[in-house]
Amino acid sequence: MTNTPPWSLRRLHEVNEAQINELADVLIDCVEGDASVSFMHPLPRDRAQAFWRGVAEGVATGERALLVAEDGQGICGTVQLVLAQPENQPHRADLAKMLVHRRRRRQGLGEALMRAAESMARDCGKTLLVLDTVTGDNGERLYQRLGWQRVGVIPGYALLPRGGLVGTTVFYRELA
Repeated sequence: MTNTPPWSLRRLHEVNEAQINELADVLIDCVEGDASVSFMHPLPRDRAQAFWRGVAEGVATGERALLVAEDGQGICGTVQLVLAQPENQPHRADLAKMLVHRRRRRQGLGEALMRAAESMARDCGKTLLVLDTVTGDNGERLYQRLGWQRVGVIPGYALLPRGGLVGTTVFYRELA
């Protein structure tokens, strides 16, 4: 007997308004939960929606690849690859905005999203991924556990959602 996760993963090739609203919910939840994901608390809904509309444009033009996880309540997680890179880096993508709604944390969804993102990157012809994360956060431990290589720490890189500087750790992963 296999354990079926309570979510499903899929790549979105276009993003509609309903999905933008659900993605905004996930982003707002992460910021409310003090995740340092480029936004300050409180994050207004219109600002979260504007961010996801920009991502949707990148998905439509092929500059980004977007994965979502969905459960019975809707989108509960997401990760994206920034595929558009300088012409001397066509083999590389940036892994960005790996977000898991608090209702689905500590259930293996982060790992599932990361593994799916790596597979999606291979499908897109990428052989190198790069990401940054809050130093000392759960994400840092996850990436190390999954075999990502730690490059180093940049101290005082960003503000936490409610204020206070935090460092960021840079990672890379070579894909087979």
